[in-house]
Amino acid sequence: MAPRNFAPDGFSQTLLDVSLTAFMLLRPNTESGSQGPADFTVEYLNPAGQRMLGLPERPPQSFRTYFPSTEETGVMDFYRHMYKTGQAGCHAVNYQYDGLDNYFRISAQRHGELLVVSFTDTADQNRTPVEEALRESQARERAALAEAETQRQQLQELFRNVPAYIAKLEGPELRYTMINPLLQRLIGKRDVIGLPIRDALPEIEGQPFFDMLEEVLRTGEAIYGSEQVAYLDIEGTGRLEPRYFNFVYQPIQDGAANVTGVLIFAYDVSEQVEARQHVQNLNEELAAANEELYAANEEFLSNNAELQSAQQELQILNQELEIRVTQRTHEAQQARAEAELQRANLERLFMQAPAAICILSGPDLVFDLVNPAYQRLLPGRRLLGRPFLEAVPELAQHSSVEVFRRIFRTGITHEELGMHVPVVRTEDGVLEDRYFNYVQQPRFDEEGHIDGVLVFAFEVTEQVQARQASDASAQQLRLLTDALPVLIGYLDKEQKYQFANHAYEAWFNQKPSALLGRPVREVVGEEAYSAVLKYIEGALAGQRQDFEARMPYREGFTKYIHTSYIPEIRNGEVAGFYTLVTDITEQVEARQYVAETNEQLRRSNAELDALNQQLSHTNIDLDNFIYSASHDLKAPITNIEGLLDVLERQLPDSVLNDPEVAPVLTMMQDSVDRFKRTIDYLSDVTKLQKEHEQLPIDIRLADVIDDVCQDLQPLIAETGAQVEVDVSRCPSVSFSLRNLRSVVYNLLSNALKYRHPNRAPLVRIYCREEGQYTVLSVQDNGLGLEPHQHAQLFTMFRRLHSHVEGSGVGLYMVKRSVENAGGKVSVESELGAGSVFSVYFPR
Repeated sequence: MAPRNFAPDGFSQTLLDVSLTAFMLLRPNTESGSQGPADFTVEYLNPAGQRMLGLPERPPQSFRTYFPSTEETGVMDFYRHMYKTGQAGCHAVNYQYDGLDNYFRISAQRHGELLVVSFTDTADQNRTPVEEALRESQARERAALAEAETQRQQLQELFRNVPAYIAKLEGPELRYTMINPLLQRLIGKRDVIGLPIRDALPEIEGQPFFDMLEEVLRTGEAIYGSEQVAYLDIEGTGRLEPRYFNFVYQPIQDGAANVTGVLIFAYDVSEQVEARQHVQNLNEELAAANEELYAANEEFLSNNAELQSAQQELQILNQELEIRVTQRTHEAQQARAEAELQRANLERLFMQAPAAICILSGPDLVFDLVNPAYQRLLPGRRLLGRPFLEAVPELAQHSSVEVFRRIFRTGITHEELGMHVPVVRTEDGVLEDRYFNYVQQPRFDEEGHIDGVLVFAFEVTEQVQARQASDASAQQLRLLTDALPVLIGYLDKEQKYQFANHAYEAWFNQKPSALLGRPVREVVGEEAYSAVLKYIEGALAGQRQDFEARMPYREGFTKYIHTSYIPEIRNGEVAGFYTLVTDITEQVEARQYVAETNEQLRRSNAELDALNQQLSHTNIDLDNFIYSASHDLKAPITNIEGLLDVLERQLPDSVLNDPEVAPVLTMMQDSVDRFKRTIDYLSDVTKLQKEHEQLPIDIRLADVIDDVCQDLQPLIAETGAQVEVDVSRCPSVSFSLRNLRSVVYNLLSNALKYRHPNRAPLVRIYCREEGQYTVLSVQDNGLGLEPHQHAQLFTMFRRLHSHVEGSGVGLYMVKRSVENAGGKVSVESELGAGSVFSVYFPR
């Protein structure tokens, strides 16, 4: 449904429906107090626009509701500006938002209350192989980055929920850059991120921790602590409380193996330590009780009376000790149960973690713990309780085995990204290449000795393969661009080369790699740079530039080029632009040569015009001569015909019937008749030239055909012909009425006269529109012609079948009259099958 201000006629509506260009009418939505439209309503969207945007003809919601990213990409500001100024303008944008991924070219202008918008996109065009390869590479890279981000978040979530205190200190002052929630709860409401640890935790000054952290930062060697006591201000009251920890201070290294910080990983073992101390105190009390019992026994030996009293006291003391021992035993059991519960919680956390985790115990690296994610890496294999090399024998020579042994030997954590691990598939025994991000760190027992290796693994096979495919695609792209005979490059927004293909070497006598990072002004020279500066500025403004220019790169080396600058827009900003430079020096020089040649031809044409005028006068004189000759010959031939008539009347019947005289008289009369017909045909030929300048008129084709069929009805009936007429597709033609009737008459009568003796004539008359012509075709099933006879058909007085009466002038007159009007005549024929004569009338 069109808007109230838009009422196209039938032709305009059809044009909008079949157009490959999108067409849209926008009505502004103005908010109160605003200086311009805040949004637009789509009043009409033609089929091409519906296909490109995926919207109906009149969408119910506003334009910005469907495409919110038009604000950040500048499309909405472009619409507002065009509506406000009323001027016509164009805008190009690489729109990769809101479900669209295409390069749009947009033009707009205000018309009354509406904004008229026309746009196209690259989805309706074949993309170049370079563009296709680039888009596929970008899609794979985005998928790989998304997967890596998901795994990073999963690992971060694991560290956030692990029941251990984790912190990251960086820089020479050991500033906090990361702590997990459990550690934050331990130190209370203090905001320590960004603070040096000495300022964040001043209460541990004088305790050994600062010195140990600085030693790790200085030496790069990890420090392990077991049941180390720390006095902390947990409640923030200034009162220090003792807490016991097992911990690892692990150095953090950059890519150059420089130590940049320390990673803290600690477990609170205060309850276990306090329970053990409690049991030790209880044992000491029991030892003291035993000593008291021994003394009592000694006194019993010396004094029986006192022995009985001591025994009673001992019984009471034993009862109290039993109660206390029972209480202490129960407390120790509770402590062990809580420790076991904490261990079970930690084990459950590791078993539910999305990362693949396992623990390898002892020097034989026996699988002691395997979470489901790790088991899924090796489906169908029994891992628990088996040595690593027994469970995964294909990795006997793999570097990871030596890494495990080194960690077990040195206690140094190992981290590796994208490690290649060839693993045998259980189902078919095929060795499969897989890739993992690994963190392998030692596990310590209660005495601080290494008793195993803890492995964190994330499979990144798809990302690595995507990166490898991307690298291969980049290499293929480099090979493709190097093979092209055009200069292909990329300049960033500082106008420095970031890419140049092999074609640059021939132009600038340098390897393409030597151009990278250099400004384009320095590479092409000041004079050539000045010639293209405005186009560079246009490309950096986000507009595609296509131009031709003369480029004097250096003395003795000047090129004419055709260039395209294609902006690359990232997140609504121009990051740089691609350059495609084609050498058109030969074409330009050829055009210059053609221009010079055309000037020579123009002078030659002037001379030819003079000759044509002379020929025209000569043709007119010839036509006048033919007309005069045919006119002057009519009187003598009429006299001859009269004399023959007198002679026949004067001769007696015996002479007229004489076998020698009668044929001669007949031959003389036939010659006179042929002479008269020839004179009539010559008169008709001269009339064609005189009718050449007559203005054409619109003539109903069906009426002319019907009139001719009436004239030829006796011949149609005589031959038993069937004539089929279908001219509904072109009801009228623009031509001279008299000549059109002559054309139809000659073609139809020939189709009837040159019929095949073994079948009744079938003649089809039909028409069609073809380009700038209306084409009338007459098809028959007659005698037909051989291919070499086609060129002789339209020659004056040329007859190819002598058994039918004729002069050989009809088709010549058809061709001459049609060509005089700017048309043409063609024929398709097969000997014994029939012919098709087609007449092309200019429209």
